[in-house]
Amino acid sequence: MWDYTDKVLELFYNPKNQGTLEETGEKGIKISTGEVGSIACGDALRLHLKIQEETEKILDARFQTFGCTSAIASSEALVELIKGLTLDEALKISNKDIANYLGGLPEAKMHCSVMGQEALEAAICNYRGIPLANHEDDDEGALVCTCFGISETKIRRVIRENNLTTAEEVTNYVKAGGGCGSCLAAIDDIITSVQKESAVPARVSFNQTHGQQKEKLLTPVQKIALIQKVLDEEVRPVLIADGGDVELYDVEGDHVKVLLQGACGSCSSSMATLKIAIEARLRDRVSQNLVVEAVEPSFKL
Repeated sequence: MWDYTDKVLELFYNPKNQGTLEETGEKGIKISTGEVGSIACGDALRLHLKIQEETEKILDARFQTFGCTSAIASSEALVELIKGLTLDEALKISNKDIANYLGGLPEAKMHCSVMGQEALEAAICNYRGIPLANHEDDDEGALVCTCFGISETKIRRVIRENNLTTAEEVTNYVKAGGGCGSCLAAIDDIITSVQKESAVPARVSFNQTHGQQKEKLLTPVQKIALIQKVLDEEVRPVLIADGGDVELYDVEGDHVKVLLQGACGSCSSSMATLKIAIEARLRDRVSQNLVVEAVEPSFKL
């Protein structure tokens, strides 16, 4: 279960700004809407702004959100933050401001705050009749994550804006890599490229620092502990974000047996999840010799 702050739960259970805003023909008042996300991908947000044209002041705002607790709370927080601001003032609101207003969000739910920031920018740019100022090319360039339709351009932007240094963090912020996991290696390459551009030293992976020599020094108990750690800290948060989960069942030499749960257990792409999202990550972090296989729930002790 996610560890939500009291503020997140308060705004989720008692949202005051859900709904739409309609044009009433009132002179000098304009309604503008920004929309981001996709119901097919799990999260979508439509933000409505009531704007006084002479001053460009946000008189009111409403949201329609399809998503989880964090998505609804982030949308409610966004509306509370921007009411009464001018459009230029509102554009200074970042996803970090939204998360801070909520007293923090689980790392795997940071993409909800990013979605709020992007919906705000979309609504303002729609009102002004201009392309999105900060990321007009997000949908251009090579598509990296086909599961969620995330381009390389967008991944690079989010990495720069939030100083992200791992593929897991990228998944937390924009969901890229949170589906089949086949793009995780590409995301790592993009992170390295961005870090080189900004002269920020890249994080060194387990195998880069310790190599196979360290791997050979692991006792069976240490190997199992490390496998469990990688599953708990790097694999499970990504799967849980999409309604699935994985449990370590047994380790026999280099054969790792896991129990796929939730959406992962019934998903048609469970084999891809097993081999790409789980096995590839364990091979990178623990041993290149590991082979992961799923066991049926009926065999669980």
